[in-house]
Amino acid sequence: MNDTLSSFPKLVLLRQSVREYRPDPIPRKRMDRCLEAARLAPSANNGQPWEFVVAADQTVRKKLVKAARFGLLKENPFAAEAPVMVAVIETPGHRPTRWGGYLLGRNFPLMDLGMAVENFCLQAAAEGLGTCILGLFVAGEVRRALKLPLSRRPRLLITVGWPAVEEVRIKKRRLIGEMSRYIEGKGIINAS
Repeated sequence: MNDTLSSFPKLVLLRQSVREYRPDPIPRKRMDRCLEAARLAPSANNGQPWEFVVAADQTVRKKLVKAARFGLLKENPFAAEAPVMVAVIETPGHRPTRWGGYLLGRNFPLMDLGMAVENFCLQAAAEGLGTCILGLFVAGEVRRALKLPLSRRPRLLITVGWPAVEEVRIKKRRLIGEMSRYIEGKGIINAS
């Protein structure tokens, strides 16, 4: 257990958005471990409202790359270098969870997808793979490329591959005191 506790912070530091890839193929066992990590993510009411579609087929992958490179600026040009694209699809999930989210004004499936995607990306980092989560893409093109029914909504794309650059960048984040606070009082957290 202590090894896990000491290795998790290192893994969090290791995971970064990779935008340069080597063309080397990815062993399926490594992708399967990433998918298993996503599968084990928590979700509201255990609804698991996700499907991960791994596009290793070059024809489909190219369609997903085209969907991610839209507009005048041709966003995400690096996506073409990634040997694999993963489409993260929102599935309907449990009806009580959908209604509860609607009544409370919360989108539980998107929160659930976020946890599953982060699990996927952390496992990819543990496997030595690089990932980049893409939110800018043409959903209709993804839907057509994957032949999705209307009940399935493309939410994210993930590029996956071997990083071309081994350097782990220093993360620029707000300080803990800027992004969190404690409400002091009688509680179970002590200063030590």
